[in-house]
Amino acid sequence: MDLMLGAVAGAVGVWAMDRAGWFMYDHEDPDAVAQELQGRRGGGDVEFTKAEAGARQQQAQPGAPGKDTAHVAVEKAARLTSANIRTGQPNRAGIVVHYALGVLPGALHAVLRRKIPAVRAGAGALYGAGLFVVNDEMVAPALELASGPRQYPWQAHARGLVTHMVLGVVTETVLRAFDRAR
Repeated sequence: MDLMLGAVAGAVGVWAMDRAGWFMYDHEDPDAVAQELQGRRGGGDVEFTKAEAGARQQQAQPGAPGKDTAHVAVEKAARLTSANIRTGQPNRAGIVVHYALGVLPGALHAVLRRKIPAVRAGAGALYGAGLFVVNDEMVAPALELASGPRQYPWQAHARGLVTHMVLGVVTETVLRAFDRAR
């Protein structure tokens, strides 16, 4: 039961993380947004948000931008398996991968928080910060789904940390609500 509830809580956490991230992204310095786009991996078949389009227009010589990590994973999987799926950003498969990166750890978090109460520290903020460090700063570059941390501006790291902490707090809050409902 905890796995299922954690998966639901993780999905709600990803949804909240996205809203916080998009808000921050839309209010970032266009030069930082442009630098982040240049640091990303993946093909150039990207639909731009308003912030991204504005940042690209301000660049003197815009290069081909990359995709977010989930869409790069889909692109890489399609290439490795010769699967005939759309790999442009956005696409359904990329969104599924994006949510899976919150749902699967959310399910694990739901189990671990019962066995190791310290996992609940900071009302889930520590969990979210840990996800950011492991997923974004270590695993994604190691799997070549993202460039190394030095390729991105500090604003991208700050936004990533904050939004993952939002994911963690929302995931833990939803799990606590499930606990009260039981």
